[in-house]
Amino acid sequence: MNTFFKRLLILLSIIALGLFIYSVFVENIFAKRLSPKDTIEFKLNDLKLQVFYNRPSKKNRQIFGALVPFNQVWRTGANEATTFETNKPLKIKGMPLPAGKYTLWTVPKDSTWAVIFNSKQYAWGVNAEMKPMWDPNYDVINIEVPVNHLENPVEQFTIAFDNSTDNLFLTMAWDVVKVTVPLK
Repeated sequence: MNTFFKRLLILLSIIALGLFIYSVFVENIFAKRLSPKDTIEFKLNDLKLQVFYNRPSKKNRQIFGALVPFNQVWRTGANEATTFETNKPLKIKGMPLPAGKYTLWTVPKDSTWAVIFNSKQYAWGVNAEMKPMWDPNYDVINIEVPVNHLENPVEQFTIAFDNSTDNLFLTMAWDVVKVTVPLK
């Protein structure tokens, strides 16, 4: 083996070792995420819906009105921006939502939530100052839905599709709060 290939092999080994050390100690890729990623899907005939989000836990904290302030835009989860994707056009409370991929934002309030479908894709949910990256100029739908109070708290933020009554709903639940968004 000539000298050039030996040096190249040593250089590539050093780069690989550096990347491994960085990923373990800086990015901590082997540690369990505090807010694990989740993807939920709903399929019915030729309709396909998908939501990608991160699931923070309650951990004995007061959630709405404290950790998640009232009357402020929330990234609806943790870490990366929550996304909602549909392959068919939908109606949400009578408003049209074209097929496509959207970021999902909410504004929690005491008795209602604003639920916002935004056409801009954001790499992360908040900026360096922990402010939502949401740009209202890209809002496609902004609706109000009532808050349902639960008897038993939900420990980990959960998004799901509910089609149990032949009516399709997107549900979001955490702590003692649940909201449902009707989809047609």
